[in-house]
Amino acid sequence: MNRFLLNFEKSLCYDAALLWAAGPAHAVAPLMKLRLILFLVVSAILWPAGLAAQQRPLLTQDVDLIQPGHILFEFGIDFLQSDHFPLSGLRGDLTSVGVIGINIGLGETAEFQLEGTTYNFLAVSGRSPSFVTPHLSADGLSTSGFGDFTLATKLRILPEGKHRPSFGFRFGFQMPNSNQSNGIGLNTTNVFGTILIGKHFGKLNTFSNVGIGILTAPTLLFTQNDVLTYGVAGTYPLFKHITLAGEINGRRSTRGGVAPLGTESLSQARFGVQVLAAGFRWDLAAIKGLTRLDPSSGITLGVTKDIKAFDVPTAGPSK
Repeated sequence: MNRFLLNFEKSLCYDAALLWAAGPAHAVAPLMKLRLILFLVVSAILWPAGLAAQQRPLLTQDVDLIQPGHILFEFGIDFLQSDHFPLSGLRGDLTSVGVIGINIGLGETAEFQLEGTTYNFLAVSGRSPSFVTPHLSADGLSTSGFGDFTLATKLRILPEGKHRPSFGFRFGFQMPNSNQSNGIGLNTTNVFGTILIGKHFGKLNTFSNVGIGILTAPTLLFTQNDVLTYGVAGTYPLFKHITLAGEINGRRSTRGGVAPLGTESLSQARFGVQVLAAGFRWDLAAIKGLTRLDPSSGITLGVTKDIKAFDVPTAGPSK
């Protein structure tokens, strides 16, 4: 039985590689979707697993932390259609390979996070006047480059009570790992702080984020744009190994008039499923952009693994 599932997974990965090589426009081919859904369902039935609910495929942060001494590894691939890049004037279908997250449980109230995108590929479908002249492929139809990574710390401030939600705080910064010359990066440093709120209603887990982001304006000297960040999300266990997940997440520019390039308002909705199987959590979600600069649609798929890595010392009794 295990050998059957492993062979099926290898076949699925082979199909995904062929679709990626063919280009982002083929990322949602019916055969790929059918095989993926079949694998997730069969795995959930045949392979029991225990993994605490966590982040993927959502962007909104839950107040709940991973267990102390545990490390949560996340890996995903995003396929986004008709995405926009105002700094370079490019638009097209974006494939992000290696959307990773590493979350480390530091204790009962703290978690360290590293997240970002390893590499991006853009199939260019249009161009408009821009501030930056992008370096494209020889045929002018594609570009690629590294993504940005974020370092953050999440703190649980107040646990959930019978009639009271839980509260937390997350702060961190985004590093300038991308290169603006490839047309899909900004090469800027951004700082953020977010208040986290969570409440369970039976099996329904709801959580929301509200905060401030200080974004560097890449085209203006000594200029930044303060944006309001927000997210509203929920998860609901449909069956023992299958959980539904959905959210609306984005940012809102606080500038009057037109926001500086690269700091505009963005928002998207996600709805998908998490499946526990083979000691991993698999996820698949549809994406819908809610502003003119967001991708028109897309999908994200990924896998998460939780491991016990080290022991966290407990404080001894005070003298």
